[in-house]
Amino acid sequence: MRHILWAGAAMMTLCGAGTAGAQDGPMPPMTMPVSPDEAHTDHAAMAEHDMADHEHDGGMSMAGTLGPYTMMREASGTSWQPDSTPMEGIHTMAGDWSLMFHGDATLLYDNQGGPRGDSKTFSQSMLMAMGSRDVGSSGRLGLRAMLSLDALMGKSGYPLLFATGETANGRTELVDRQHPHDLLMEVSASYAQDLGNGRSLYLYGGLPGEPALGPPTFMHRLSGMDLPEAPISHHWFDSTHITFGVVTAGFSTATWKIEGSAFKGREPDQHRWNMETPKLDSWSVRAFWNPTPNLSFQASTGHIHSPEQLHPDVDEQRTTVSVSYNRPLARNGNWATTIAWSLKDPQPGPTMTAWLAETSLRLNDRHILFARFEHVEEGELFDSGPLHDTIIPVSKFSLGYAYEIPSAGPVRLALGGLASAYAYPDRIKPAYGKEGIKSFMLFARLKLAEPASH
Repeated sequence: MRHILWAGAAMMTLCGAGTAGAQDGPMPPMTMPVSPDEAHTDHAAMAEHDMADHEHDGGMSMAGTLGPYTMMREASGTSWQPDSTPMEGIHTMAGDWSLMFHGDATLLYDNQGGPRGDSKTFSQSMLMAMGSRDVGSSGRLGLRAMLSLDALMGKSGYPLLFATGETANGRTELVDRQHPHDLLMEVSASYAQDLGNGRSLYLYGGLPGEPALGPPTFMHRLSGMDLPEAPISHHWFDSTHITFGVVTAGFSTATWKIEGSAFKGREPDQHRWNMETPKLDSWSVRAFWNPTPNLSFQASTGHIHSPEQLHPDVDEQRTTVSVSYNRPLARNGNWATTIAWSLKDPQPGPTMTAWLAETSLRLNDRHILFARFEHVEEGELFDSGPLHDTIIPVSKFSLGYAYEIPSAGPVRLALGGLASAYAYPDRIKPAYGKEGIKSFMLFARLKLAEPASH
């Protein structure tokens, strides 16, 4: 356990080196990348093999928390990802408990160009602990806590052109900036009952937690976690990932599941260090289908009551569909891709859509390429004037690279950069300047992860 504590302290030290903050990091527990042969094992055999490993080899391969399948299927909250997705973290056993620790800390220089751009040096961080154990002959208990020092970057977060949502001071909207996340990102518990034949019933609750709405959150899905910035479509897909009050119930089989949530619709306020009052005033339903170990499909819809603090009389119906693809490659490589669509329907108000496609290609132990394309219909870019409440289509393309320095210990260091180009209508060029490449980020990231296999 000594190296776990040392690594966590090192990352939190880096987090305070700049104007600190955090984008939640990858959620799940450690297991080594799945080989192409293992990735094509059928679901039932994979689940049985994983459970056997968990029982007989000291827990080095974790069983799923919410069902009799491999833990690699589980992403943020109760969401699924492809079974072949590699997980990173440090795993150990404490009696009957299977424990996992994960964290990252990133120091960034952010330069967003144009008349409404800005620059900032800051840090992002996350530290997560998770434990699970068998209860009786067929039950499984799971506990998870995730913390962030995001609030140290300041109430106005960091510059991000065309990002909207939440408020820095309770009076004005954040526009062209990404809000900081709360100190408490997740404190949750779950219980799953194995019904046999690959079936499971489960119950999940969090304060805060994540309801059954949208694909896995961007900082938890492998296709997006290497990108150092949030998507500008964050509030179309996964803005509910920190919800102060959520209860989810679901039923799963070996390849599909359906689940529903009751949760608090209001997004976190500008006070990032506190625990907010829970309330169950919103609902969502979601289905996942994993037809092969390399594919995961998602569809969901939810009614969110009064999500925005500054627009308390506006509710939102949100509908999303997505597909995630993962392919293990030779030499510890991996290719992860997500494509998603969302419809945001404010009530009252005009509907707005968003498209997202992102990919991350790990060539080997050292080189990582990543990209994201988004097309978003924005309605909150101007708080006054002739463009107030006008729906404006915006497209963004980001491309980046990271070099990961090999390490024999539990902490990996990566150095990287990202550049973004934009396309938008002529009518907003007086505010944003000409189209094209307008922003870039440079970063150094520490991550808790066991050394890669060779």
